[in-house]
Amino acid sequence: MVALDHHRSEEELVAAMDGIRQAPADTGTLELIVRRPRVDEREVLEEASLDLVEGLVGDDWIRRGSRRMPNGGPNPLSQVTVMGVRAVEAVAGDRERWPLAGDQLYVDLDLSVDNLPAGTRLAIGEVVLEVTEEPHTGCDKFTARFGSEAVKFVNKPPGRELRLRGLNARVITPGTVRVGDTVSKL
Repeated sequence: MVALDHHRSEEELVAAMDGIRQAPADTGTLELIVRRPRVDEREVLEEASLDLVEGLVGDDWIRRGSRRMPNGGPNPLSQVTVMGVRAVEAVAGDRERWPLAGDQLYVDLDLSVDNLPAGTRLAIGEVVLEVTEEPHTGCDKFTARFGSEAVKFVNKPPGRELRLRGLNARVITPGTVRVGDTVSKL
């Protein structure tokens, strides 16, 4: 993993907001795919398979489980995480640092609650994902990597409504996604 150069200041983050708000609403692009084979490990991929049961094949989501589930198993409502590239660029800076955010798919698309309410479906390559209501928030690792200002930026208004931390989704139609694929709101 790439070392953290510095944490963005509140001013730097706020200055990025106009660019974030200009993300396309209906059709965008899959810019980055990241698999997390083990805790704190990242593999940047050119293509990946998404499965109804496993989510992103080879990712540790299914093995990691969730404290939110009564049995400690994986949460089907957070099977795949998607983050906007304009937001991750604001908090992380250089593209080589984007995987530190811990998401799997990075897209240039407006992920806001108004644009993609829960239940909205997204087509990416052969795959169809469904946006879930499960909130996606910055955690302790996100704070350590990007700073407390970044966590406030993504978790407080308007960051929460814009889903600057990203969104959770589940696989509806399995298949393959590739960097450069079109992302379309269905």
